[in-house]
Formats: sequence, C-alpha cells, structure tokens
Amino acid sequence: MATALLLIDLQNDYFPGGKMELEGSLEASLRAREILTFSREKGWPLVHIQHIAARPGATFFLPGTEGVKIHQHVEPLPGEVIFPKNYPNSFRNTPLLDHLINQQVGKIVVCGMMTHMCVDATVRAAFDYGFNVTVVHDACATRDLTFGDQTIPATQVHGAFLAALGFIYAKVVSTADFLRNFR
Repeated sequence: MATALLLIDLQNDYFPGGKMELEGSLEASLRAREILTFSREKGWPLVHIQHIAARPGATFFLPGTEGVKIHQHVEPLPGEVIFPKNYPNSFRNTPLLDHLINQQVGKIVVCGMMTHMCVDATVRAAFDYGFNVTVVHDACATRDLTFGDQTIPATQVHGAFLAALGFIYAKVVSTADFLRNFR
C-alpha cells in the first residue's frame, strides 16, 4: 500500500494579512513544505485540498480572491492534484476517496489548517475509511476559540484536538520525528 501526503487548506487567508489569520501559520507552512519536499522526493501521491467558500455569509476563502489561493510555501507543481472542497471534511463531496483508492493508498500523512476544524474532520473520516493516518502536528495551525465567555488559546485548542486525534484516529508526530523515521 502506498503512502500519500494530504495538504489541507494551506491558503492565503490563514496567513498574516489574510481574512482568518491563524496562530503560527507561517511556521506551520514551512514545516509542511519540508514534508512536501520529502514526499516529492519519494514520489508519493500528493493531494492539495483547497477550501472554497460556498456558504452564504462566508468572509474568507471567497472564490476569485487572493485569500483562496494556496500559499506560496506549498504551491502545487504542474500536474499535482488539487481537489476543491466546500466542507470541513476533505472527503465530503470530493473525489478524494476514489482517488486514494485508485492510487492504492493505505497510509495518509496530513499537514494543514485549521487543526480544530478541517484537519480534525478529515483525519477522523480517513480513519473511518480504514486509512492509517499520521498527523504532523507542527505542520498544522489553528486559532483561539471561545466557549461561553472563555477564550481558549490556540496552543490549547491545537493541543487538545491533537491529543484527541492521537488517542485512536492517528499517529501524531513532529516534522523532525517524521523525517527522521521515514528516511
């Protein structure tokens, strides 16, 4: 079974100056670029997931804007697969599952944004479809959330979601550990 890299929503609106800036997005994108370079060298199937806002009232990832474009740090090369999506789960209403099956993929490595939303939804779905999933935690980013009158800092949101995913849904590793153990 092949291993595929899934890059989820590494798009301009999540970066400084974007409409939904995430904490640590630049650093996460640099780690994702390391994983992308490694995956290209290995000849792994690569899938860039690009969220395009379709819901009424959306304020970011709007079609035709700079914010919807994939960030330059992980820009797809000609011929690399890009699947647009309109929901947090990258499998929902996209050809992702069929593509991975056709590529005989059994293992998925995930980098992307937002940890608490699209990364979480996609990883859980991938596990439910029977894939062995690895999440590269420092190649992901998120933001502060609120619960009632409480603000939950991005680092705690990130840690809580990754801890939950690591409980059963995925192996959660750093970029350094991933590169050290897969070379």
